[in-house]
Amino acid sequence: MKKGSPMDKFKEGVSVKELENFARRYMTEGFLILSIVIATLSSVFDFFTGPGWSVFFAGIGIIVSTAFPAQIHKLIKPLSQFLKKQEKTVQIIVGIVRLIFAIFIPFLLFAEAGLLAGLVYHRTPHDACCEKKDENKQDEHHDHNDEEHP
Repeated sequence: MKKGSPMDKFKEGVSVKELENFARRYMTEGFLILSIVIATLSSVFDFFTGPGWSVFFAGIGIIVSTAFPAQIHKLIKPLSQFLKKQEKTVQIIVGIVRLIFAIFIPFLLFAEAGLLAGLVYHRTPHDACCEKKDENKQDEHHDHNDEEHP
């Protein structure tokens, strides 16, 4: 069978085996997304704690991980590697626990998101994007100087 457009695949449908493989492959990410959505709804609608606590703990997480990135990285990396090496049943149990936390104490998930956001901010090369802009500004500056002084 020839590979056609994505619409052909959409029209044919997805087999159960493909769906199971997708679910196995992205189960951890699915639980994470679902727990963040539930934590957001739980915070916004004041089920148990309000959005103030979630924002506060996310901010604390960002501040701590930006101030101490090496220590936080040493903490988070082994935990994530440990989770990825576990059997699927353990990953499902951890996912269910995250969902329960998302409902009752969502600010813990926002603290974790804050820690990860601070690490990403610290590890993203900010100089690479800004150097190109600065070079363009210098080139424009030189062009304008050449026009003003013949």
